[in-house]
Amino acid sequence: MLHPNQFKDNDAWIAFRLNDAPIVTERDGDFDCIVLMDAASCYILGMEMYSASAMGPSGQVVHRLLEQGHDRAGTLPQRLFVTEGSVAGAMYQEAACLNIEVVTVSEDDLLVFIGEARDGFKARFGKIQ
Repeated sequence: MLHPNQFKDNDAWIAFRLNDAPIVTERDGDFDCIVLMDAASCYILGMEMYSASAMGPSGQVVHRLLEQGHDRAGTLPQRLFVTEGSVAGAMYQEAACLNIEVVTVSEDDLLVFIGEARDGFKARFGKIQ
């Protein structure tokens, strides 16, 4: 079981989908939100929206997200944890270009890190549909 105390700041980041249902807009369609978090501090380093109809975030979205993380942290991590299925696709390619190891883990293994962010989002915006 993973825990924040196993990591040093910016040793590992986590990429995950923040919302549990699409964010619906009348004008622009439905969106999902991908977040980048430092594993040690659980500090959110970046956030990007992408079309909910896509199979996951595009390479361009992932690239912008990793740039945000680099800009905020001043460095890149050695490892990037991603949840199975939801955001992994383009992460592998973009992270490989930056020499970041991508590790796919179950969402349950990341709940200690991402649970509070998801709960806060849900409390603020409710179940979006």
